[in-house]
Amino acid sequence: MTPTLPPQKSFGLSFEFFPPRSADMEGQLWDAVLDLGAWNPDFVSVTYGAGGSTKAPTLSVVRRLIRETALSTAAHLTCVDASRDETRSVVEEFRAAGVRRIVALRGDPASGVGTEYRPHADGYANAADLVAGLREIGNFDISVSAYPEKHPESADLAFDIEMLKRKADAGAARALTQFFFDNDVYERYLEKVRAAGIDMPIVPGIMPIQNLTQLKRFAGRCGASVPTFLDSRFEGYDDKPEDRAKVAADVAAEQIDDLLNLGVTDFHIYTMNRSGLVNQVLEQLGRARRAQADAAA
Repeated sequence: MTPTLPPQKSFGLSFEFFPPRSADMEGQLWDAVLDLGAWNPDFVSVTYGAGGSTKAPTLSVVRRLIRETALSTAAHLTCVDASRDETRSVVEEFRAAGVRRIVALRGDPASGVGTEYRPHADGYANAADLVAGLREIGNFDISVSAYPEKHPESADLAFDIEMLKRKADAGAARALTQFFFDNDVYERYLEKVRAAGIDMPIVPGIMPIQNLTQLKRFAGRCGASVPTFLDSRFEGYDDKPEDRAKVAADVAAEQIDDLLNLGVTDFHIYTMNRSGLVNQVLEQLGRARRAQADAAA
């Protein structure tokens, strides 16, 4: 008997990866790239460390993605601890590698999240200035960040949204949000963004929960909240990895489904360089998948 599949849902999709820090992690990354490429993402992105601390690994991953896959690839770029000339040099390296998409970020201070950010004396002051600089360098498709619960360093949400408007006015094509788990938070944020005259897409960032305890620590540094209902959803599954993964997939799929019903059309998934949980989420949503051999073409 043929199993009944959920109805196919069509939506825009992008995945975020990070440069591997070991040989084992490198294998994990490329396994995830091959597997997740079958979901036909609009693009994938590769993160970039503060002050260019992962410039070489990021460039290596980007080059291989462009060389060996058909995936449209975006390179993250920050302006922390870099002059304009140094930043332009990195951009030219990306462009020579075939990069036409950039995720432009101010970046966290090299001294760590929570420490004071000090712009380079000869560099871009913030992400809006970086977007404007990229527009002068070339015709890139530029994504930026957005924070439904405000950036940890912003005085308030109004200031944060004003910075988002500056990024949009400078030429950003879309904003990818910090992850969140309460869709009401996103709805309220979107209302304020539109009221501020910002009409570019605000793409929800979705974080499938690999480990709730670790997520809470990470969220605390990012200024993102973790609703208490998640504790109840995951209670009793600490020693049951398969059941825990099923709950995690349910949580993410339910969040995306609710946002689809609210009219959202695009999603950015933080993969953590792992494909299994992301696959479960997209399977539950009924998204069409290519054969793996075709995905790498």
